[in-house]
Amino acid sequence: MVSNASEPAPIIGVTTYLERAQQGVWDVRAAFLPEQYLTGVTDSGGIALLLPPQNPDAADAAIAGMDGLVLSGGADVAPELYGESRHPLTDPARTDRDAWELALFRAAERRRMPVLAICRGLQLVNVARGGTLQQHLPESLGTEKYRLGGGVFAENAVGISDETPFADIIRESEVSVHSYHHQGIGRLGDGLVAAAHSDDGLVQAFVDTSAGHVVGVQWHPEENAEDRRLFADLVAQARVFAAGRRESAA
Repeated sequence: MVSNASEPAPIIGVTTYLERAQQGVWDVRAAFLPEQYLTGVTDSGGIALLLPPQNPDAADAAIAGMDGLVLSGGADVAPELYGESRHPLTDPARTDRDAWELALFRAAERRRMPVLAICRGLQLVNVARGGTLQQHLPESLGTEKYRLGGGVFAENAVGISDETPFADIIRESEVSVHSYHHQGIGRLGDGLVAAAHSDDGLVQAFVDTSAGHVVGVQWHPEENAEDRRLFADLVAQARVFAAGRRESAA
């Protein structure tokens, strides 16, 4: 997508992991994010800025100059946050990410900033809104089709509801998506409207237009370089948000 030269490109914050990284003689903990997230934003006309985990008190200031937010994928959200005991196969708690990303999402909500929540991001938003997760889908749904393992993304069919604004983004009744998750939505959180399901009834996407523009997908759209619809929608919404921010400042 080519941006209008008369207006600045919107700035999109993208959350990252803190992970052990090795390069040459260095073996350190570092901010890490697959490049696909960044190109999803930049290919769609936005500017991507990384948001690694840090003090949650800094979340409001961190996104003050941004126009949109991507909550990226990664490790499981801590079940303690939605009042459940830990399943044996749930990932060890990543309290740094949970606290930081919850604070970022709430800061974005207060501003009515556009949000695209991907995989773990969708789950985190659901928890932030008081929803719950199914901690191990092979047990609760009896299928391994959402996570093949070994870094290989599964491909699954997802049906799109024609009753939400999400249908205007996708413009198809069914799409093939890239999946890599073993958890999923249990009880849907407050204000979130299911916008896509797989054939086993699992919620695969939701929207909330009452708090700005919030879109969550259980799959990984960044893995499909031929289909930037979700990133393009975020950037388009971020342009509108940025224009409103400039107007208010003036």
